Amino acid sequence: MSRIESLAEYLRAQGRRKLDRVESRDDGRNARSALALLDAAAYTESLGDDDPLVDVLVEAGCFGPHGFDDFQPGDQVARLVRSWESGEPWQLLMAIRFALQGSLA
Repeated sequence: MSRIESLAEYLRAQGRRKLDRVESRDDGRNARSALALLDAAAYTESLGDDDPLVDVLVEAGCFGPHGFDDFQPGDQVARLVRSWESGEPWQLLMAIRFALQGSLA
């Protein structure tokens, strides 16, 4: 599995997790979040492994110490993804990139 496929699978799994959540009076928040994450997963699959985001993810250790493991985000990225409710797919990926670049600086 490529790095992009691994990232897309993570986003897809988080979207499915949101679909399975039942909260009274969430006003559709989980559904919106699930759709946004599933959309981001599909968008991510269209990227190449040479996308600059991949370099940031590797440098941040999201693919293990040598950069070849499955995508495992740190707490900062996991929180960002869990809280994502809406927006264009590229906006989520840019938010992840900026969050990681800020933590690497």
